[in-house]
Amino acid sequence: MGEDYGTIKIHLEELMANAGFNKYKLSHKAAMNWNQIDNYCTNTITRLDTFVLCKLCKALDCKIEDLLEYIPPENKN
Repeated sequence: MGEDYGTIKIHLEELMANAGFNKYKLSHKAAMNWNQIDNYCTNTITRLDTFVLCKLCKALDCKIEDLLEYIPPENKN
């Protein structure tokens, strides 16, 4: 088994709720596909797209650190 590097958690659903957006409204404001928004909400994307992240931050008026969180691997001694 490979080394555990940790994960990236995407806080899109929380930010959408705080801004009063649903996926449909955000998809229009950020000029994105609804399915793409859904994949970011469910953390099922495999590669982060910096252009998409910029669009989301602009649409939600947030910083990248509001949207993404690095969760380090658990220490297993």
